[in-house]
Amino acid sequence: MSLKIAVQMDPIQRINIKGDSTFALLLEAQKRGHKLAYYTPDRLALLDGRVFAQVESLSVRDTPGNHFTLGEPRRTELTDFDVVLLRQDPPFDLAYVTTTHLLERIHPKTLVVNHPASVRNAPEKMFVTEFPDLMPPTLISRDLAEIKTFRAVHGDIVMKPLYGKGGEAVFRVAREDLNFGSLFDLFAATFREQWVVQKFLPNIKNGDKRIILVDGEYAGAVNRIPAADDLRSNMVRGGVPAATELTKREAEICKRIGPALRESGLLFVGIDVIDGFLTEINVTSPTGIRAIKNLGGPDVAALIWDKIEAKRRAKL
Repeated sequence: MSLKIAVQMDPIQRINIKGDSTFALLLEAQKRGHKLAYYTPDRLALLDGRVFAQVESLSVRDTPGNHFTLGEPRRTELTDFDVVLLRQDPPFDLAYVTTTHLLERIHPKTLVVNHPASVRNAPEKMFVTEFPDLMPPTLISRDLAEIKTFRAVHGDIVMKPLYGKGGEAVFRVAREDLNFGSLFDLFAATFREQWVVQKFLPNIKNGDKRIILVDGEYAGAVNRIPAADDLRSNMVRGGVPAATELTKREAEICKRIGPALRESGLLFVGIDVIDGFLTEINVTSPTGIRAIKNLGGPDVAALIWDKIEAKRRAKL
């Protein structure tokens, strides 16, 4: 079964293929004989109810510095494809939201992974709040009095942007930290929306576990251990990947949230768990599948394509 696949992503020239999950998906698709095409979000257009993009044929190689070949750009209606992979990285801003509105016009005739309306309605740090009993104490606010009250109850806290990415602007604020007022002013001046305030979890030193779910089912996991001098465990911030297994609590978390992911058409999701607490549900452009395979875990890219192919066969 050969499929026509288009990938909407950031410039392929700039990706680090060593850890890039989109690249892993492209390698697996090519291995299966699917035809690949590539475009960046700025090339999308809507005309008379039809969605077009300037796409280029794509072949990929697992060779750093020589990892792709592109064909000539051609204007193509996206309903000509069987599948579109929605894989550009955050920030989750109005530009990102606009692409979900455009791609919603072609789904499900063309299968968009993940479902564009669900991506729009489930930003990472908001969607997770639908499961408050699985989370650490968390406040979504930009009100000084609310944050002061939360801090008085929970002591050390973490402040981070609601629509941030990759560990950007994540701060630990100790109970007696004299920088709190200045940090509040900085956040208030920088972010118009509310931000995330969470109780600090000291066991972050033991790792922040990225768990991948494929169509609502557990598929693999990697533990990301922060550097000794950093709060953040993101691998782009120096976090070190380590092999891991699910705890009973983590398996329960997957079981709880899996049906909601499946019903929403969120086929490829990465959740973050620290010390048994769910902190994020990543649906925009989850990462981690190359690290999982490199550490001897499952081939998650293959599991994702198994599921996509099954969904396309079901439409025939």
